[in-house]
Amino acid sequence: RVTPERFEVLDYALDYKGHFGADDLYIQMKTKKSNVSRATIYNTLELLAKCSLLAKRNFGDGITRYESSYNRKNHDHLICINCGNITEFTSPKIQEIVQNVCEELGFESAGYSFNIFGKCKQGKSCKFLK
Repeated sequence: RVTPERFEVLDYALDYKGHFGADDLYIQMKTKKSNVSRATIYNTLELLAKCSLLAKRNFGDGITRYESSYNRKNHDHLICINCGNITEFTSPKIQEIVQNVCEELGFESAGYSFNIFGKCKQGKSCKFLK
């Protein structure tokens, strides 16, 4: 069902810079005086992910995050296990491996998500530690 509330969630979600959880979006919308309910946000984010307007991500901490897929190229993620900082990157080599594996196995890729978990170079003095 098309509602003004869903369009409002769509606008905020597509404008959000970086990765966000449903609660992050809810807080941002509330600070801008939106009256959209938390349930509507959760349900709409799921719908937008099913429609491929948002990509659904899990970075190993049990929190579902989203990011806009609208007009974006595929990319991968480095996730610091000390601080949780997420760095996006692209690698033609990884893309080539994915393509080769799919060709070898007769598989048509609809996309992929590659996450590398590790520690920032600074180790215990990670510049992103909170």
